Amino acid sequence: MQRRHLLQTATALPFALNAGQLFAAPAAPNTATPRLLFVFLRGAYDAANLLVPTSSDFYYASRPEIAIPRPGTDLNTAIALNADWGLHPALRDTVYPLFQKGEASFIPFAGTDDVSRSHFETQDSIELGQPLTGPKNFRSGFLNRLATLVNGATPMAFTDSLPLSMQGSLQVPNTGLKSVAKPAVDPRQTAIIAAMYQGTPLASPVTDGFAVRDEVTRELSGEMLAASRGAISAKGFELEAQRIARLMKERYNIGFVDVGGWDTHVNQGGATGYLASRLDELGRGLAAFAQEMGPAWRNTTVVVASEFGRTFRQNGNRGTDHGHGSVYWVLGGGLRSGPNAGGQIAGEQQKVEQATLFQNRDYPVLNEYRAVLAGLFARQFGLNSKQLDQVFAGVRAKDIGLV
Repeated sequence: MQRRHLLQTATALPFALNAGQLFAAPAAPNTATPRLLFVFLRGAYDAANLLVPTSSDFYYASRPEIAIPRPGTDLNTAIALNADWGLHPALRDTVYPLFQKGEASFIPFAGTDDVSRSHFETQDSIELGQPLTGPKNFRSGFLNRLATLVNGATPMAFTDSLPLSMQGSLQVPNTGLKSVAKPAVDPRQTAIIAAMYQGTPLASPVTDGFAVRDEVTRELSGEMLAASRGAISAKGFELEAQRIARLMKERYNIGFVDVGGWDTHVNQGGATGYLASRLDELGRGLAAFAQEMGPAWRNTTVVVASEFGRTFRQNGNRGTDHGHGSVYWVLGGGLRSGPNAGGQIAGEQQKVEQATLFQNRDYPVLNEYRAVLAGLFARQFGLNSKQLDQVFAGVRAKDIGLV
C-alpha cells in the first residue's frame, strides 16, 4: 500500500478526524460528571404530530388525513400531557414513561431564525451556531466551542465523518457505530500504517488510536453477541443508542449523533405509518440510552433537535413540506419536574391557530435555539455569561428552567 493511498483512506478510520489524526482513550468520567448528548434529526421532522396541539380545532381542520386523534381510550390516540398538548402514541411505552417521571420535556415553537427552508443551509447554520449575518467560520462548530470551555471535556461524534458542530480548535474523534465491529482497516493494514509512522511525532497517537479502536470493537462485539441471544433488539437506532450510552458513561461526556429519514413530503401517516415508525424507533433508542446510562443518567442531558419544522397544513400528498418552527426534546435524569411532578412543556408558547402561524404556514420560532441551549449549558456545565458568549456570540441565554 502506498503512503498516499493510506492517507486518503484515513478519514474512514475509527476515532479519526478529517485530518486523519487518532487519539488515545480519555480518562473515564465518574457518574457525577455532567454529560450532554445532542441528537440531530436530519430531514426536518414533523413536530406538530409529535407534540400534538390537542386543544386546537385548527390543527384538526388543517390535517384531515394525518392528524393524531385527541386523547381517548384507543391506543392510537394522542397521550394527554396537559390540557393543550398530547404526545404521539408511538412513544407510549418509551418516552412517555420518562415524561411521567419528570425525565423528558418538550420545547414547542423552537428553532432557528433562518428562514431559508433549505435542509443543508439550515443544518449547517444550526451546527455552526454562529450569527446569521456576517461571515461564517466553517471550522468552528458550537459543540467544539463548548468542549473547549468545559473542564475535562471528552467529546465524541458518533458519526461516520466529523460533523460541523464538532469541528474547531479542539481535536475531536469520531466513529460510526453501525459498522464499528468491522473496522475499515484490517490488522495487516493497521500494522503497515503504524510502521509508517515509527520514529515520527505521530507514532504514539497512531498506535494509541488503533488501540482504542480495538478495545471499543471488543466491547461492542460482546454486546452484539448478547443481543443475538434475544436480550435486546438489534434493530436500528435502539442498538446504536445503547452503544453510545456504554461509551459515554465510561469515556465521553459530550456527544453528537444524527438520525436521518425525517423528510415526509408524501404519505407521512398519522397515528400509524411512516412517521410513526420513525418515532417509535427513535423513542426506543432514547429509552434504551437512558436505561443503559445507569447512575450516570442523573447527570446526563439529551437534546433532540431538527433543522426546522414542517408546514402546519398537510399537503396534497398526505404529507408535509418544509416549515419553520419545531419542537425540541430535552431528556435527562436531573430535569426539574413540572407542577404535577412530571415532565414539562417549556419555553414561550402561544395558541395554535391560523392567526399565529408564521407566514400563514408554519409554527413561529419563539424559543431561539442558541438562547435555549445557552441556558441549558449554563446550568449543565456551570458556564458564565462570558463563556456562553464564546459558544454563541451575541446571544443572551434563555433559562427555561428544565435543568
